[in-house]
Amino acid sequence: MKVLMFGWEFPPFKSGGLGTACFDLTKGLNNQGVEVTFVMPTAPDGAKSDFVKLVAADKLSRTKKIKIRKINTILTPYMTSESYDDAIHHHTEKITGTKGSKEVYGDNLHEEVYRYSEVAKAIAEDEEYDLIHAHDWMTYQAGINAREISGKPLVVHIHATEYDRTGGNPNPYIAELEYKGMSEADMVIANSEFTKNNVIEAYDIDPEKIKVVHWGIDPHDEKYKTNHTSAISKKDKLVLFLGRITIQKGPEYFVRAAKLVADHVPNVKFVMAGSGDMANKMIEEANHLGLADKILFAGWLKGNDSHKAFQMADLYVMPSVSEPFGLVALESMANGTPVLISKQSGASEVIQNALKVNFWDVAGMADKMIGVLKHSVLHEELSENSYKEVMSFSLDEPARKTIDCYEQALGGERK
Repeated sequence: MKVLMFGWEFPPFKSGGLGTACFDLTKGLNNQGVEVTFVMPTAPDGAKSDFVKLVAADKLSRTKKIKIRKINTILTPYMTSESYDDAIHHHTEKITGTKGSKEVYGDNLHEEVYRYSEVAKAIAEDEEYDLIHAHDWMTYQAGINAREISGKPLVVHIHATEYDRTGGNPNPYIAELEYKGMSEADMVIANSEFTKNNVIEAYDIDPEKIKVVHWGIDPHDEKYKTNHTSAISKKDKLVLFLGRITIQKGPEYFVRAAKLVADHVPNVKFVMAGSGDMANKMIEEANHLGLADKILFAGWLKGNDSHKAFQMADLYVMPSVSEPFGLVALESMANGTPVLISKQSGASEVIQNALKVNFWDVAGMADKMIGVLKHSVLHEELSENSYKEVMSFSLDEPARKTIDCYEQALGGERK
């Protein structure tokens, strides 16, 4: 079976949560004998992967006799129109010393996605494949265009709805693209029952059309075995928040719970690793609550730095308001760090050895943090059992379920 897959990022060329999910899925599909051609907007010259064919849309003009401008994109999977404009201003000022030229990039978020979807038409004509797979709203129109060119089935993957990301206040343009992609697709893959239910509620998509494939992880990856320590973690207990500091991830509930914990556990420090539109607000809130010397704002961590943070921490907390899955919880467990996750997450459907709490229950969240920090037996039991549990996860099971979805989209005929 050959799959033409559209995505926006793929490690190590771009690495966010969506990129990690795409990387793991394609690796698992390769293990099952599926050939994947992964199309991303831009990649360095000579970019390649051991298990997937990478096609960068901005290199297309070098290989086909068509007039397409290079797609130098700064769009990221969770970007809003406002943050897109901010990114352009920052990027062009950094390079040219002047503010805000939009000659290189799209005039707005809409044009950036449109340019990518137009290039998809040429790629669809050039590649050989049985089926099209598009990840999240930015690539849905590209997938639709490829299907119009080829007549091949279209499977769209929803990793997070616009309603999840914005706390129920969606950007109308993005919401319309999500609805169009899922409505026109032959099949929709959701990463949890939580996400499936959100899609049904927000977009009224036929439940029979939506298949759930939970994420897996490669727990034997060497990156989980660095055994990092630091002077801070030797002196104090560490509680970690790692993720985007946005309304979706519930950072304010983490900070409020931190205040309650600090009142009962003197030798504790909290690390907020990430960036987002609520970062400054959380710094102000920490100061207001008298936590200036208790909470460390580490900024965005990537690669081995994120794994070092897990290995330093005594507990990872994921207080998300609306978390479609939460792959980071599995990563924490693979690093030997116990987890406290919100019940409003897809990960809570599949993880047994974790502490769970409603995101709004700040007192309950604090009580569970205190229990882990004060009682070494509880900490050790959670750490050992969650590590054993995550060792049973793999990349192959999600891949097998995804292939089942492909076969259904193809009408039951395996190619």
